[in-house]
Amino acid sequence: QVRLVESGGDLAQAGGSLRLSCVAHGTNSDIRDVDWYRQPPGKQRGMVATITMDGRTNLADSIKGRFTVSRDNAKKTVYLEMTNLTPEDTGVYLCGAMIGARYYWGQGTQVTVSA
Repeated sequence: QVRLVESGGDLAQAGGSLRLSCVAHGTNSDIRDVDWYRQPPGKQRGMVATITMDGRTNLADSIKGRFTVSRDNAKKTVYLEMTNLTPEDTGVYLCGAMIGARYYWGQGTQVTVSA
């Protein structure tokens, strides 16, 4: 069974750092583009970062200069390195990826940033 599993979410102070991971399980297929989404409390989910299979990235303006996204294809893992966190970064972070012919979602990991 193919699934994406996020981890690394935690409570952090403003100015702190966290590293989130998204691991694909149950597949030998190539993981194509992987997207990171953020859903703040009471708000809609929005995409914050994308990384292609060959490592090209696209970041939302709100995280440019603070977050980086990278991947280890051998480990079927994508990372979201978050630095200089602000309370506005609080939310559930989810990854999504096209694997085979289907787009899969992870269950999300909670990031809470205190002022």
